[in-house]
Amino acid sequence: MQTTKKIAVIGAGFAGMAAAALLARAGHEVTIYEKNDQAGGRARKWEKDGYTFDMGPSWYWMPEVFEDFFKLFGKTTRDFYQLERLSPSYRVYFGKDDFVDVPATTDELSSLFEQLEPGSAVNLQKFLAQAQYKYEVGMGEFVFKPSHSFLEYLDPRLAVQGLRLQLTGNMRKHVSALFKSPKLRALLEFPVLFLGERPQKTPALYSLMNYADLVLGTWYPMGGMHRIVQAMESVCREQGVHFKFSTPVKSIIVEQGRATGLHCGEQTFKADFVIGNADYHHLDRVVLPAGSGNYDEKYWDKRKMAPSSLLFYLGLNCKLDGLKHHTLFFDEDFDKHAHDIYEDASWPEAPLFYVCASSVTDPAAAPPGCENLFFLMPLAPGLTDSEALREQYYDLLLERFRKLTGHDIRGHVKVKRSYAMKDFEADYNAYKGNAYGLANTLMQTAFLKPAMRAKKVSNMLFTGQLTVPGPGVPPALVSGQVAAAEALKMLD
Repeated sequence: MQTTKKIAVIGAGFAGMAAAALLARAGHEVTIYEKNDQAGGRARKWEKDGYTFDMGPSWYWMPEVFEDFFKLFGKTTRDFYQLERLSPSYRVYFGKDDFVDVPATTDELSSLFEQLEPGSAVNLQKFLAQAQYKYEVGMGEFVFKPSHSFLEYLDPRLAVQGLRLQLTGNMRKHVSALFKSPKLRALLEFPVLFLGERPQKTPALYSLMNYADLVLGTWYPMGGMHRIVQAMESVCREQGVHFKFSTPVKSIIVEQGRATGLHCGEQTFKADFVIGNADYHHLDRVVLPAGSGNYDEKYWDKRKMAPSSLLFYLGLNCKLDGLKHHTLFFDEDFDKHAHDIYEDASWPEAPLFYVCASSVTDPAAAPPGCENLFFLMPLAPGLTDSEALREQYYDLLLERFRKLTGHDIRGHVKVKRSYAMKDFEADYNAYKGNAYGLANTLMQTAFLKPAMRAKKVSNMLFTGQLTVPGPGVPPALVSGQVAAAEALKMLD
């Protein structure tokens, strides 16, 4: 029988709340210390003049991960929010009057592939069958491993599966071997843009994301992505978790190799166990005492980071006919923009970008007769960030949006907010202002990621997008569950 312990969770992101809820359910006294004034981490919401913006994640993929989490507490997503499957899933622009709407059914998808490349439907089925295998094996065998050591993977069965998972091949070769159409290639490579590397450097394993995208579908929780945050906060509170908002943790008290509490400004809180869901680098190099972290600055500087982003939250005083919920603008060279992110680390000359219009699906996201837009442009982390640069790209994106969609929105913007590197650093202590954590390269996968276990603090674990299994909302939910399971073993 476990005795009740005081567990401090630093950060109310998805991973932190997932871990907190499970540890509280196990009978422990759990408190989440959150720097900002609301839960959700990067998935906060911002409201102004009747417009409600999801500030971070806007794609709802892998719905079973959410269902499985809530099922642990005898709940379902339907207890908290209504899910709508988007149809089409999204639109991709390749030029003016040149776009593809990605359908929500596999039959329609096959027809689209045949239209763009006659004979490609057969290869699509082959591609998706491989992607399904990777997805099912990855979710069933790999993502719930804590990855403390490569020994966890010394299983002949996993070795055989590893070959079929195509860990060493890359996405560019995998896609190009089956499809010749530039549009189809771009469509299948697009998820890589958010995984943190070019298709040439991303393991073909990650075609599993295409299965999540094209088969499992793109969904939307009515009320916005923040409804997931509210649902998780509700589950946490039902289990007895305490929240302390606007309470940044300045330092972790470590005595004789054990964490004993937290300094939060003028307040000190005791703890028997600590789970860090804040930015890993910040916890490791700033919050932990000198000499107690896992890695030195040289290690962090050598990590390949996923992109940051320049975001614009725009409230319009009009509706835009024909706009889809998700729209990708791929009218410029994908490889050139990727080079500016991953190789040259510079503000791009001709960026790709993305627009979310949640008010298309959810009228409550904006006042009647109005539209809620979210522009996102991926950027290399660590760049110089200034208001002048933001305005330069604001003009560029709005002009491209006008040329491609026919909508000139400049005179209709009633609410405007920009968000980029400096904001990610200020709000989340994000290393180099990153938005998506570590790049998903082969050398930053599984046990090669920053460790979940604190090596010099015997009662501390890390969780979230900079450790296993990786960035994204579903992986963060998994990370929190893995951290809770490991904490319970350590507390036993």
